[in-house]
Formats: sequence, structure tokens, C-alpha cells
Amino acid sequence: MHNRILNKYYFINALEKSNIDKQHKTTIIIYRNYKKKLDRELILKIKNLCKKKGNKFILANNIKLAINLNLDGAYIPSFNKDKKHLSYSYKKDFIILGSAHDIKEMRIKELQGVNKIFLSSIFKKNKNFLGIKKFKLFSLFTKKKIIALGGISQKNLKLLNLVNCSGFAGISYFR
Repeated sequence: MHNRILNKYYFINALEKSNIDKQHKTTIIIYRNYKKKLDRELILKIKNLCKKKGNKFILANNIKLAINLNLDGAYIPSFNKDKKHLSYSYKKDFIILGSAHDIKEMRIKELQGVNKIFLSSIFKKNKNFLGIKKFKLFSLFTKKKIIALGGISQKNLKLLNLVNCSGFAGISYFR
């Protein structure tokens, strides 16, 4: 079995210059902080840092602001079922990502017009735990590209070759 080149998505919840500086320029940075009100200035600082390093920068749960700030894309979490953004106009290469935990949520993300679906949780044993078999099965229910999420580490990274995913996302893996 050969090793595929997987896209990498790094979730951040603050401006962590040292962690962003460590990332390869192909790593996509996603700012996701649901505990704080969105700070436009902070988002612009992160955007400029990512642009300087060559990383794409995506904002979670606010497509309108991502478009207004000319970011690379937006991330729609699983709890967001809204479809207002379908009426927005944005640049051709604007990326819309969404996360799901089951087939029903995957269908909602397809209706929301996402480019890729983050399917969770492949390894982390939480309430959304799928495991490799269920993850593989769920990925067959969509034509969208699937991104593995949840508990990915250096130890289990090679196991991603067993599933149909085009990348992986996380927090601790990138630190």
C-alpha cells in the first residue's frame, strides 16, 4: 500500500504565532473559537500571518465575514444547519468545509454546498466515535471528499491509508 499525500487542516482558537510558524505552507489553518465573540482585528492578524507564510486561512461559522475579509474559505460546524450562505456571492476558489458525525449531518452538509466534509471522530473515543470501520462505511455515502477528524496522532497517521479520506484535521497533532 502506498502513502498518499494528505491535506492537513490545523484548528486554532487564538493567534499562536509560534505554532503557525512551525506549519508547512500546505497546512490549512482554520480559526475556530466558539467561546469568544469574533474579533475582526485578530482575524486580520491571523490572515496576514498565514498569507506571509503561504498558508490558506479559513474562518469557522461565519461565511459572511470570511467573504468580507477576503479569506480563503469558511468552515461550517456540524451544529450549523443554516443555508443562508447559498445566496452569497464569493470568489471562485473560495472553499466551504463542513463537519458531520453521521449520515444525516453529511446530507445536510451536501445541501449546504460544502466542498469537503470533515467526518468525526475516527480515533478519539468520545460520544461521536466512529472507528475505522464505521468511518469507511460513512465515507461511501457521499461523493464529497472526506477529511478525517478526531484523535489523529503520529502513531495512528498510517492507519488513514485504510480509509477513503483526502486529508486529516486536528489540534494536538500540529503542536
